[in-house]
Amino acid sequence: METVSENKCFGGVQGVYSHTSVATGTEMTFGLFLPEADGPVPVLFYLSGLTCTHENAMVKAGAQACAAAAGIAVVFPDTSPRGDGVADDEAYDLGQGAGFYVDATKAPWAPHFSMQSYVLDDLSTLLFERFPLTPDAQAITGHSMGGHGALTLAAKSPGRFRSVSAFSPICNPTESDWGQKQFTAYLGSVEAGRAHDASLLAAGGALDLPVLTDTGTADQFGPLLRTEALASALAGNPRAEVRMQDGYDHSYFFVSTFMADHVAFHATHLA
Repeated sequence: METVSENKCFGGVQGVYSHTSVATGTEMTFGLFLPEADGPVPVLFYLSGLTCTHENAMVKAGAQACAAAAGIAVVFPDTSPRGDGVADDEAYDLGQGAGFYVDATKAPWAPHFSMQSYVLDDLSTLLFERFPLTPDAQAITGHSMGGHGALTLAAKSPGRFRSVSAFSPICNPTESDWGQKQFTAYLGSVEAGRAHDASLLAAGGALDLPVLTDTGTADQFGPLLRTEALASALAGNPRAEVRMQDGYDHSYFFVSTFMADHVAFHATHLA
């Protein structure tokens, strides 16, 4: 692991690190905020959306001050493998910057696009080996594509995360252009994507943990998100809350506005 930068901020240290990933076979970069503490601390994974790197949320989401106050570390993974030898596409929503948090099985994506394994296994192993983090106190959140990632990775990892939240998540990707395209490319069919659809997983009882989501009523991508499908699927989970925020759009202004709510939500369950 190489330290790219480390800076004191918000009552803690924020660093950027790179390492060679076994899951993706490429050099991956991630950010980590560690609050000042005498021992290991709980950790919140933040998964970013389409076109983002590890850096977007570190700069725009406003998580660090809230996390410092709560004594929680925040991890900011990249959204895909990158590099000259990594497959890509001219479209913004496929390829580099658009890993969709699945393990691709189809060419040309399969050799490197294993973002589910990267987050859950490869990156996690490194984090708990190298940093003072508590393995049994994990939570996960994300925005847009990253909200999809947070919800689905939590559903597919029963018992691992104490809570999950999402900002403007892609809720029902098998019924949306943000999902059908990617599942067909990465997995070979939309049908294969059913195992990575938060609404379908929730309907089957897989999201049996505390859940909080926020989506703006003025979100310009609202039809692609299909929030109503997730709300319906979570109706039987008394620990789930799907909130619509009046007048807010899809931007990081929206994310930063409600970040304190989300960190407080996770802090309650990580305590």
